[in-house]
Amino acid sequence: MKLLQMADPVRYPTMTTAELRSTFLLEELFTPGELTLAYVDLDRAVVGGCIPTSAPLTLETQPELRADFFCQRRELGVFNVGGKGTVTVDGVNYELDKLDTLYIGRGSKAVSFASVDAATPAAYYLLSYPAHAEYPVALAKFATLTPVNLGAQETCNKRSIYKAIHLEGVRSCQLVMGFTLLDSGSIWNTMPPHTHMRRSEIYFYFDVDPVHRVLHLMGPPDATSHIVMKDKEVVVSPGWSIHAGVGTKNYGFCWGMGGENQDYADMDPAPVVDLR
Repeated sequence: MKLLQMADPVRYPTMTTAELRSTFLLEELFTPGELTLAYVDLDRAVVGGCIPTSAPLTLETQPELRADFFCQRRELGVFNVGGKGTVTVDGVNYELDKLDTLYIGRGSKAVSFASVDAATPAAYYLLSYPAHAEYPVALAKFATLTPVNLGAQETCNKRSIYKAIHLEGVRSCQLVMGFTLLDSGSIWNTMPPHTHMRRSEIYFYFDVDPVHRVLHLMGPPDATSHIVMKDKEVVVSPGWSIHAGVGTKNYGFCWGMGGENQDYADMDPAPVVDLR
């Protein structure tokens, strides 16, 4: 399991492009037939990618967790961006279509991932945080989620926000998770941006066309940098950093948070006119 160690805002201004990418970006998480995990020292998040093909893949505990099984002290969000799949939790099967989200609570022992058709496999994005309380496994189907529509065509940021794991939806200990879909012709996400020191945020970009890219903006509002990202890559945003981006075409991204509270609206705005 790869270890990703964050930089603080003191080191950040001196970092090169290569250093920014190696510190905040997770690449190559999605390999057909494999389950790949990374441990982020910020809020002790675990991020993963899983593409089962001809055989199911099992979520094993890792030496870094010092746990008997992966969810012994953790909760897990699973978001499918591929073909139809099945996630099995302690012998119970959950069918996930594209854009469905599954919450797996602390204490779940046996977790495995499968694709219904190996020719069009499921692609599961995994996000896990430590948990001090147990909540039941729950499936949030895309078709049942009510979007929050924001932005406008004039500002190129017309988008729909879908909350899956949150206080008014699927309950969790500290994980908050959902996704945003940009309309055709819109390219800006989370603009105007914000920060929230009470929790970090992790973005997973998906449905980015192979010949297109997303420029993810990060850093303090008065000293921003960017990271160029392609499809199925993950970027970590510390509490002191904004998290926004602009693509060369519309795309989607899954956002996830863990930290001080689960209030989705708990954020500190960073007005566009103050960005540097």
